[in-house]
Amino acid sequence: MNIISFPDRIEWPALLARPVQSTQQIEAAVAPILSQVRTGGDAALIELAQKFDKVDLSTSGLEVPATEIEAAESQLSDALKAAIRQAYQNIRLFHERQKQPIEKVETMPGVVCWRRSVGIEKVGLYIPGGTAPLFSTVLMLGIPAQLAGCREVVLCTPSNHPAIYFAAKLVGVTKVFRIGGAQAIAAMAYGTESVPQVYKIFGPGNQYVTAAKMLVAKEGVAIDMPAGPSEVAVYADDSAVPAFVAADLLSQAEHGSDSQVLLVSTSKRLVELVNLALPTQLGKLPRQELAAKSLENSKTILVETQQEAIDLLNAYAAEHLILSVENAEAVAERITNAGSIFLGNYTPESAGDYASGTNHTLPTNGFARAYSGVSLDSFVKKITVQHISPEGLQKLGPVVEAMAEAESLDAHKRAVSLRLASLLEEKMT
Repeated sequence: MNIISFPDRIEWPALLARPVQSTQQIEAAVAPILSQVRTGGDAALIELAQKFDKVDLSTSGLEVPATEIEAAESQLSDALKAAIRQAYQNIRLFHERQKQPIEKVETMPGVVCWRRSVGIEKVGLYIPGGTAPLFSTVLMLGIPAQLAGCREVVLCTPSNHPAIYFAAKLVGVTKVFRIGGAQAIAAMAYGTESVPQVYKIFGPGNQYVTAAKMLVAKEGVAIDMPAGPSEVAVYADDSAVPAFVAADLLSQAEHGSDSQVLLVSTSKRLVELVNLALPTQLGKLPRQELAAKSLENSKTILVETQQEAIDLLNAYAAEHLILSVENAEAVAERITNAGSIFLGNYTPESAGDYASGTNHTLPTNGFARAYSGVSLDSFVKKITVQHISPEGLQKLGPVVEAMAEAESLDAHKRAVSLRLASLLEEKMT
């Protein structure tokens, strides 16, 4: 990793910049795919699968039959099934506690307002194929959808790994399709003869999938969040275990060559020990080539003080932030920009990726400055409700009349005035 020692604050923006992607070029390649699926439906999906994935879906079919999903369980080891079930329970418990009871608020006598949560009726989950079968993401997206009461949950994935199908059954996915890439996003956004149209699309993917999500969002289809390559920042001091820090950096770097890892420290000794540990651990990884390329684009930044480290981390706004420092929880309270935070020497980021309970679908590329990770709230709409009694309108009405008149919206005022006059007439008779 490149080591930058004590940079001036003026250098921070350049040091913390993510790799620039040519979005215009990618969108130009994706737009025709979206158009083809919109007009061609199932036939277009079959043609594109043959073109990009070399898969003949005309024989296997677009939808994964229920019998194949049922059979997946028997293809997994008991140990893996037990692990998935435990992860399911942990994630479900954490997200279940995010439910909020309805609270009616009387803002003034006779004026009652409240808010209720309603599950989004139709949602789409995208699980990429790539080099790893991300069945953990099925849990992360499917569980909050299940808890929210989403009526239709559509899953698209080019992967046929049985763990994905097993997880899909656990979380109550209603339909699974063998579709990948930008064409899967198009299918869920527009609907085809086989794939139902959904109202919101969730899930990670490569730059083409991400571009497809951003393009359909411009057309009114909701998406979970803007996303890019995965990333981790580790803030470590002399209380950190260098081998643990190296392992955390590599666990993120192995996602892909475009993943970014950042180590921030006030300790030159710690940085030196981490750099000694990295090559040894890297040499033992099956995905060492991907991780090595990622490390080439990653940085270690030495800073003078803890405050400087915190300022730097808030400027970076990491997807995952590991605090391997003394008083980690107190430091975490001073972090304002991060997708998810991991405290202490025994909280690896991989725990959150799989089974601790928190969601691993998080904002990347600095979007943690304004976006949250996926939660139960991501799968519900908040609908406000209000009820005003005659007595309440008599108290509130003059306030509304005065404000509507000041804005020159006479019809707004009249809607109140007519009611007040009616109440006055009733009172007089």
